[in-house]
Amino acid sequence: MKNNNITKTFFHIFCIILGTVFLFSGFVKAVDPLGTVYKIQDYLDAMHLGILSWSAEYAAFILIILEMSAGILLLLHISFKWGLLVVTAIMLFMTPLTLWIAIANPVSDCGCFGDAITLSNWNTFWKNIVLDAIIIYLWIFRKNFYPWLTELPSQIITIIITLSILAFCLYNTTNLPVIDFRPYHIGANILESMELPEGAKQDIYKTTLIYSKNGVKQEFDLQNSPYNDSTWTFVEQKTELIQKGDVPAIHDFSIISPEGDDITYDVLENEGITYLIVMYDLNKTNTNQIENVKKLYDKAQKENADFLVLTASSQLIDEFKAKNSLNCNFYLTDPIQLKTMVRANPGVVVIKGAEVIDKFNANNTSKLEAIY
Repeated sequence: MKNNNITKTFFHIFCIILGTVFLFSGFVKAVDPLGTVYKIQDYLDAMHLGILSWSAEYAAFILIILEMSAGILLLLHISFKWGLLVVTAIMLFMTPLTLWIAIANPVSDCGCFGDAITLSNWNTFWKNIVLDAIIIYLWIFRKNFYPWLTELPSQIITIIITLSILAFCLYNTTNLPVIDFRPYHIGANILESMELPEGAKQDIYKTTLIYSKNGVKQEFDLQNSPYNDSTWTFVEQKTELIQKGDVPAIHDFSIISPEGDDITYDVLENEGITYLIVMYDLNKTNTNQIENVKKLYDKAQKENADFLVLTASSQLIDEFKAKNSLNCNFYLTDPIQLKTMVRANPGVVVIKGAEVIDKFNANNTSKLEAIY
């Protein structure tokens, strides 16, 4: 009897742990569905399956709905077998995938917890091994589950949960994430985020010097090299990164003018209001929102505020401007940084100096008349 009680206790604890992990994992993805789409596209590119990139959005929504709904079902003890089947199927796919990612390292972050928590690829794999062990335990002792609802109410609640998650995802896709975990969130100072804080870890390198004497090569470190001994002949120097240091929250961010000049600091050190219109890929820009962009440009002109369109599509700028009758200036920025800045195409980031004071999807007409 005592052992049976212990088994039941662990069963319920593991249900809570597994449900919480999957609910959290799904929630941070549901907050930012486009971030999950971009991560899946990174996976497809790494596996040379870019031809399937069209499926990334569907895959992202399916993954989010399955993770969140399964997590909720396990936590609430509703449709337990369905929830356990879903997490089992997900882990059967994710465990070998994350092992490959840990070994091959095609991407630096698996994205399992969105931008909320970043895990190394190996930490992600070992986390999945722990979850696999919990899932096996729950399957073995699944007879300890006692539903508190009959089948019909459980099915109705499951459908309501699924539709609610879908609606939440769609809202965050057509607008902006309700919670912004990225370094360009409102209130962030871009200049400060481009610098490492005091005490940050620096890259550590190992330098090896190779000298030759009597036809025999030998390796030395910097402190013991025979650089002042004429009997040794210098051959080559090798530098190896042995420990990666910290990186700024914002890196690789720059704004390049059509003439090729870097105007990043000119923009960020301007004390006035600057409107940054993000169109990371002009082929994918929602041209239905161009009229709103024009209205915002007219507003900036009246306010004497700077107005910059940022894109990575350097070859398409002239054609896009002519086709959409745009007179504003376009500038070049790294596409990854643009997709990180705002989850919209076109999206708007309003800065005062280097501080982000607002950001919104260009389809948000109520923001067009905002006073800054």
